[in-house]
Amino acid sequence: MSDMSIRILVADDQEGIRTAFRLILDAQPDMTVVAEAADGVTAIESARHLRPDVVLADIRMPRADGIEVTRALAGTGVRVVVVTTFGLDEYVHAALGHGAAGFVLKRSGPALLVEAVRAAVNGDVLISPQLTPRLLDRAGLSSEEAPPDAGLTERETEVALLVARGRTNAEIATELFLSPGTVKNHIAVIQRKLDVRNRVGIASWAWSTGRLRPGSDPD
Repeated sequence: MSDMSIRILVADDQEGIRTAFRLILDAQPDMTVVAEAADGVTAIESARHLRPDVVLADIRMPRADGIEVTRALAGTGVRVVVVTTFGLDEYVHAALGHGAAGFVLKRSGPALLVEAVRAAVNGDVLISPQLTPRLLDRAGLSSEEAPPDAGLTERETEVALLVARGRTNAEIATELFLSPGTVKNHIAVIQRKLDVRNRVGIASWAWSTGRLRPGSDPD
């Protein structure tokens, strides 16, 4: 294991899910799963002992759920990304309210899972794009309150909309025939122009300005 590896603890009461996540994450050159937990209490105890960089926590687990895991590890330096089948509004808001570093639906796929881990380590917050319009609606955001275009070029707008649809940098690069480095640079410029901190901010801009609407993308 490289000293630079992102150390991850996977907490889920289903062994098959833990195994699948381990296979996905250990296949990344910069990630290592250092422990697994089948319940929330074990996850909390293991995280406090092992000090992983990121805990992937399911919402519904025995003994302590993902929200309790998030709350227990708040302020410890261990970042918690909630990964769940259940995208209920109350779960999302409770998790983020207690300091979760991401909220990812299991059906979002392995690429978004990997990106959520990297985002958490970078101090970012990634939320599955399927949840973005509901979060905006609940927050009462409207196109009138959304930030202006701030001079996005046509290419930057294309990249922003793909970010909002949950595409990874690699997927955007493939779709737009760009290099991953160029996509990364575009995203940095977009964030600066829109005055947002992360990909969630870009997605919020796309939805709240009406450039994407619920049901407009099959993903």
